[in-house]
Parts: sequence; C-alpha cells; structure tokens
Amino acid sequence: MRVVVTLACTECGDRNYTTTKNKRNHPERLELKKYSPRLRRYTMHRETR
Repeated sequence: MRVVVTLACTECGDRNYTTTKNKRNHPERLELKKYSPRLRRYTMHRETR
C-alpha cells in the first residue's frame, strides 16, 4: 500500500526529493518543509502527481 511520491518545491518548482507514504492512511497530498538547493533555504515542498 506504500507508494513512492516526489516532492516539488512550491516556489521554484524543482523536484528535489522522493519519499514514501501510505495512501490508505493519508490520501491527501503530502506537504513538508525541506531544503531547496537552488534557493539555498527551507521552503514548502508538495507532493506531485
């Protein structure tokens, strides 16, 4: 039931990270604060399809 998802920066659009999530427990999109190498600061990253 776990799937691999890609996290993209909401400000620059770069797809910087991949992670896994359980779709049964968390059907909504994942949002995490992660480091963006291009912007050189922490920004919000959202799950992409």
